[in-house]
Amino acid sequence: MVKKLKAAAGKTGDKIGTKSGMNLGALQGSALANSVKESAQQIWLAGMGAFSKAQEEGGKVFEALVKEGLNLQKKTQGMAEEKISEVTGKMSAMAETVTSKANQNWDKLEAIFEQRTAKAMSKLGVPTAKDVQALTKRVDELAAAVAKLSKTPAAKTAKAAPVKRAIRRAA
Repeated sequence: MVKKLKAAAGKTGDKIGTKSGMNLGALQGSALANSVKESAQQIWLAGMGAFSKAQEEGGKVFEALVKEGLNLQKKTQGMAEEKISEVTGKMSAMAETVTSKANQNWDKLEAIFEQRTAKAMSKLGVPTAKDVQALTKRVDELAAAVAKLSKTPAAKTAKAAPVKRAIRRAA
């Protein structure tokens, strides 16, 4: 633009200076003003053209941006779902591990409790379930032997009752 102004000023100055004798500075000022006006007009028209172009293609650009946004959203959701399922799997595995360890420790604790309880009852002289079963079996055998030895049915009940009372007292 500066080159245009200098060239315009040089041409007008030569013609005007030789033909009419007008002031060279005044001509240069008006040429500069005309050049600025012309440039401003061109800038304005370029802006209007860009605005028109943007209006025409704005809808297309907007639709393209919406499509890109949808694609990005789908990708992001897919990645998020993958991460969630991965974390869920890891948490499930951890929960199973913790549960199995807890069950193992509970079984160990139960066994220790049973051992200590049996030891304490043994020290106190309390018979165990096996002892009571063996004693019951022995009493049944003795009652059968007594029944065989006695010949009368009345004698069977008379002899069996004191044996049963003795067993109850011992237990």
